[in-house]
Amino acid sequence: MWRLRHSKRWDIRVGTILKVEEVARSEKLMKLTVSFGDHTRTILAGMKKERENPRESEGKQGLFVVNLEPRKMAGEISEGMLFDIGYADGVTPVLAIAG
Repeated sequence: MWRLRHSKRWDIRVGTILKVEEVARSEKLMKLTVSFGDHTRTILAGMKKERENPRESEGKQGLFVVNLEPRKMAGEISEGMLFDIGYADGVTPVLAIAG
């Protein structure tokens, strides 16, 4: 379970996905390198099986929760959470983008 850091409110920011890489120890996770202007973060997202080509998210802006405690998953540390819409109930997933 994710835990909020410093607040009971979510800090949601727009970030640009610079790079999308596979996580070797996971069938679902992809490792995103995300720029928030003044800093970058590594954020893991369960999008490997959801999209035909997860790397097509590179260069796009998305919405991210950034005030979460870092979390270790599949041997990697995630420093936030991606807002991703869909996939449940067979809905085609889409990136929640800033627009």
